[in-house]
Amino acid sequence: MKVAIVAESFLPQINGVTHSVLRLLEHLRDRGHQAIVLAPATTGRTPRRYAGFRVVSLPSVPVPGYPSVRVAATPQWVLERELAAFAPDVVHVAAPFVIGNSALLVARRLGLPSVAIYQTEIPSYAARYGLPQAEPLLWRWVRTVHQLATLTLAPSRYAREQLTDIGVQRVGIWGRGVDSERFDPRKRDPAFRRRYAPHGERLIGYVGRLASEKQIEDLAVLADLPRTRTVVIGDGPRREQLQRALPRARFLGQLTGEALPRAMASLDLFVHPGELETFCQTIQEAQASGVAPIAPARGGPLDLIDSSRTGWLYEPGDLSQLRARARDLLGDDHKRSRFGADARAAVEHRTWPLMCEQLLTFYAEAISEHRSTKIR
Repeated sequence: MKVAIVAESFLPQINGVTHSVLRLLEHLRDRGHQAIVLAPATTGRTPRRYAGFRVVSLPSVPVPGYPSVRVAATPQWVLERELAAFAPDVVHVAAPFVIGNSALLVARRLGLPSVAIYQTEIPSYAARYGLPQAEPLLWRWVRTVHQLATLTLAPSRYAREQLTDIGVQRVGIWGRGVDSERFDPRKRDPAFRRRYAPHGERLIGYVGRLASEKQIEDLAVLADLPRTRTVVIGDGPRREQLQRALPRARFLGQLTGEALPRAMASLDLFVHPGELETFCQTIQEAQASGVAPIAPARGGPLDLIDSSRTGWLYEPGDLSQLRARARDLLGDDHKRSRFGADARAAVEHRTWPLMCEQLLTFYAEAISEHRSTKIR
């Protein structure tokens, strides 16, 4: 199979979109398929190849207020030239919004089947960034973009319902895999705990981007819990403000390689307070690490956390309930250990090869649908 991947984000940016594209490319390589990647360029830092496949860097501009994130500003004829030359069997569009919209239009013009991966609840970000009046317009744009695709895949039942409610048709569910060998309870690191919990404190952790939509400031409700320390792993535009809002927390920056799974396994509790997660990969990584997560009962966490067994959900916005959930697990070592073990068991089978194979079946479905539509 020949797969053209058009992504709104790619290396060196590390986020959910990039992560899933990298795992897919590795799987396509391992299964003997062919691929090409078209993605926004970051000057001098975007690789020319990944997993043996060519990466086409598209001219891009930085997002105002978030300069590390770039948006492709590429005319459609450039995409048409690249896609026509590669002649893919299917066009995979990761988190389509700007360049993804252009790619879907080009795919239609070239008569190519397409699969759009819905990944980011951008319209709901508008209110977080002070533009609530833009939200309904952005939802209409999401509908317009995804209606161009042969098939749209949402990462969770909640996200699928969001899309169908606004009128998007042909929506399936494709979750994400987790590397349960990389994220493993056995990587719990005594040195990490001596450094950040020198007096045997319980470690509460957050891992992810430091941005408004993640609501990391909500962790302040846990700051005075006795015998606890909070560590924040990640980077982003709100780091300085969050350091002021959470003066007792330790900010470790972005961790890569083996440093990240060691840190994750060394936590006692993982808290992700963001309410706009369509999936939330770091919850799966915490669970694979044997660490019980706590998250709002909205979006992707509804599918990932079996509340009162593999973690806790709390009502969005109810920070007193978040605090109560944290105290419940921090005060009961046996219960916390049981939750962590059950969390690990719930996700360790959900490997990236398994999920990527499922994606290939969705490609086949889109190709078949596209052919039958042309016949009709």
